[in-house]
Amino acid sequence: MTIHYHGTPLTPRTELMKLAGKHFCVSFADARDGDWCFANGQSVMWDNGRFSAFTQGKIVDDAKLYAWLEPRLGHPHWAVIPDVIDGTVEQQRVLVSQWPFPRHLGAPVWHLGLPFEYLIEIAEDWPRICFGSSGAYWQVGSPSWERRIDQAFNELEKRGLRPWVHMLRGLAMCGDRWPFASADSVNVARNYKDTSTCPERMARRIDAVQCPVKWTMRAVNDNQKGLFDVAA
Repeated sequence: MTIHYHGTPLTPRTELMKLAGKHFCVSFADARDGDWCFANGQSVMWDNGRFSAFTQGKIVDDAKLYAWLEPRLGHPHWAVIPDVIDGTVEQQRVLVSQWPFPRHLGAPVWHLGLPFEYLIEIAEDWPRICFGSSGAYWQVGSPSWERRIDQAFNELEKRGLRPWVHMLRGLAMCGDRWPFASADSVNVARNYKDTSTCPERMARRIDAVQCPVKWTMRAVNDNQKGLFDVAA
């Protein structure tokens, strides 16, 4: 079973209400639907807003983020720990070390451009981790992205590590070969108005597509130009 987190905001509110009982992703960057999702969803994944800030050239105030999260964190709700998109390993470590809540309520991000050593580091220390697409692997589902994900799961499996892996912006990849425990997407919120399908039906179809439970080791061609790790 894969947990499918549907991104918000979704307007108008009457359409969002049709998704009562679903799992939701609410970003700190635009949390207008947060209270409703908290009251009416199965669970909420609280996003740190870094992706929106990065694309808009803004900065997230982590003190305000933590104050916002404090009354909203508790099983089954959890949050994405602050990260630096296209940042170094040391920048990620600093933010992870500042996480003020219990570990089981947060998930650090391994960006695909970072070394596998950092992936193993957080997978050994945290029960849930996120994969983030950035740098040369920004485009989810591209050939280089697929190779990198294959390599990542190979590295985890070689060490007997099977953390809960959440794929950020990754609902479209459910049903393929990767054992994502959960994923999120704003597909429904952004695109339902462009179809004749109501958002609830779109979400139901997405929710029916599951990921495999375990990873099968794969041979990966790693000899392509332009694919480099970010230095620590």
